[in-house]
Amino acid sequence: MKISVLIPVYNEERTVEEVVRRVCAIELPKEIILVDDGSKDRSREILQGLQEENDRANDPFNKLKVFFQPFNQGKGAALKTALSHVTGEIVIIQDADLEYDPADYPALLEPIERGHADVVYGTRFAGGGAHRVLFFWHSMGNRVLTLISNMLTNLNLSDMEVGYKVFRAELLRGIDLESKRFGFEPEITMKLAKKRCRFYEVPISYHGRTYEEGKKITWKDGISALYYMLRFRFKK
Repeated sequence: MKISVLIPVYNEERTVEEVVRRVCAIELPKEIILVDDGSKDRSREILQGLQEENDRANDPFNKLKVFFQPFNQGKGAALKTALSHVTGEIVIIQDADLEYDPADYPALLEPIERGHADVVYGTRFAGGGAHRVLFFWHSMGNRVLTLISNMLTNLNLSDMEVGYKVFRAELLRGIDLESKRFGFEPEITMKLAKKRCRFYEVPISYHGRTYEEGKKITWKDGISALYYMLRFRFKK
């Protein structure tokens, strides 16, 4: 079963090469679709080098596809571009930092491969591997947004905002993503819940970053997430 790993990139010169190396190390046939979202650091240069290296290697297990947005638009916009190039049967969202570990792929994929799930979310709040301890109010904000999401969808997720999300690719082909930034998380949750997809959760490890280390999401994105939940829950 072919996997499509989607990696949105914005100013991740310190981590993106290592992320790609770790994704490639997972022994599954996959395409790795990287979309640079108008980075202002050396991310684009690094991605061009990775593309050239992959073209020369002609690795049958790891095919890189690199695309460049003309200017910064946001994570949702980058993922929308990436989705237009998917050829795999299962889609995995992978952030370009080192907060999430590709070693969790086998566990995330298992419910779909066994035919139990259509959608699998990782969870940072229900067991799993090692977790860096950070930001009390950030974690509380995540829990509040997840609670509201569950009330609107009648799901019982523990971590709606998690970056690790896995889907059967066919489910995403009929979905038009509208939110350009971090609104992707609540938007895709609302839209897939409306389709009555089978959701599963899998505990994952989490190595969070501080803002000094490059973390980008802020309280403003939390307000936006609430807006997108309400918008896409009640939009026909």
